[in-house]
Amino acid sequence: MTLSKREFGVEVNSGRPQVAYKEAFTQTIQHREVYKKQTGGKGKFADIEFTMGPAEEGVHGLQFVNEVKGGVLSAEFIQATERGFKGALSNGVLAGFPVENLKVTLTDGSFHPVDSDALSFESAAHIAFKEAGLKAGAVLMEPIMRVEIHCPDEYIGDVTGDLNKKRSILREVIADIGFQTIKADVPLAEMFGYITQLRSLSSGRANFNMELSHYAPVPEALAEVVIKKAKGLLFI
Repeated sequence: MTLSKREFGVEVNSGRPQVAYKEAFTQTIQHREVYKKQTGGKGKFADIEFTMGPAEEGVHGLQFVNEVKGGVLSAEFIQATERGFKGALSNGVLAGFPVENLKVTLTDGSFHPVDSDALSFESAAHIAFKEAGLKAGAVLMEPIMRVEIHCPDEYIGDVTGDLNKKRSILREVIADIGFQTIKADVPLAEMFGYITQLRSLSSGRANFNMELSHYAPVPEALAEVVIKKAKGLLFI
């Protein structure tokens, strides 16, 4: 019986910790998407042309720019297109991880006087996001933690050697009397269970703290494994 069940009467589903991966685009590309469905009666039609790629620095979420000229699309259709791209951000093109930022510049489009409606343009944007995203240099991003370890002098070699195995970047080592402080950037994926490892390496005398620093691209070979696991193609 779990502690939560014993003390609070609450069932808890527990499992292994998961890394909050994200997806990002590295290239800006041009794309045209024509969405057309005809099933008898009124159909569906939307036509959009746009550029898509990473947002400007400091922008989170969707950066949507309307450069459509001459009133070729109504405000309703433009707003529906924006909603479609905004909704698509929660499900990236590589493995369904969220996209943190995206810039879409709508440049042109067309509509059908009978078959076009707001939902058609919203659907076109969803489909366009998937199609264009595969050409825009999509990469998997992982959280990088700012880690600070306080360690006795005699264990510093073992601790730094272990950090080197964790894809870490050593930032600074500060010496004090009998102790040293190691500052490093380490991927969160490498830090699960670290308190147990650190105690083992230092006979229980070292301690650490960490906080989120930033997101960075996952190395290609590792990204392939993560994507396959997320798609259910690989079980480890």
